[in-house]
Amino acid sequence: MKTKQKITAIVPAAGVGSRMQHSAPKQYIELAGKTILEHTLSKLAELDFIHTIKVAISDDDGYFDVIPQIDSRIERVSGGTERADSVLNALLSLADNPPDWVLVHDAARPLVCLSDITRLVDECLAANEGGILASKVKDTIKRGRTHSEQTVPRDDLWQALTPQFFPYQALVDALSNALENGVTITDEASAIEWAKQPVKLVAGRSDNIKITTPEDLDLAAFLLQKQQNERTP
Repeated sequence: MKTKQKITAIVPAAGVGSRMQHSAPKQYIELAGKTILEHTLSKLAELDFIHTIKVAISDDDGYFDVIPQIDSRIERVSGGTERADSVLNALLSLADNPPDWVLVHDAARPLVCLSDITRLVDECLAANEGGILASKVKDTIKRGRTHSEQTVPRDDLWQALTPQFFPYQALVDALSNALENGVTITDEASAIEWAKQPVKLVAGRSDNIKITTPEDLDLAAFLLQKQQNERTP
């Protein structure tokens, strides 16, 4: 893909991943011989239209600097307490020479397909509006706390994935204003939505899973092997 737009990727990776029940943060757990973060960064490094890859890491993180160097475009920046803080820190680190667009991707999503990322960028640039990868909800959804109180129609329900792709300044403004107003930000799209700006939904593969719990590791290992087999001639 060729574009004159300057695009920076941001990978928030300052979390501890407590649900993984592991001594190391989840992004440093080994998956098929590499850390999850290495797999994720290696995927992004295959995209030649990305100018820089900013990885938001906790200042007391002792793991990142000892993983093998993957690409010269990868730079470490200070992460924050929450995901939104990490993303905003990475965005502000670019202020002196800002990109046109930013592509934010979860550190714990190593299975994203490059074709999905390229399609997201292509469609958003063509429409001149931000967007996210998402997959249609397939399961029957129930609403309730301890008992089912309602079956939720799923015709217009999507599961948000990453990457999420937005104009640089629009995302800086949306995140800054939302955090200043105490708005709960779960992903970049929620900040853009709060700012009343469009978020395009671009269909992505449902195997772009986020590794969150121990049982996700076995599934991720299976899917990773399947993807590698598909890419082998």
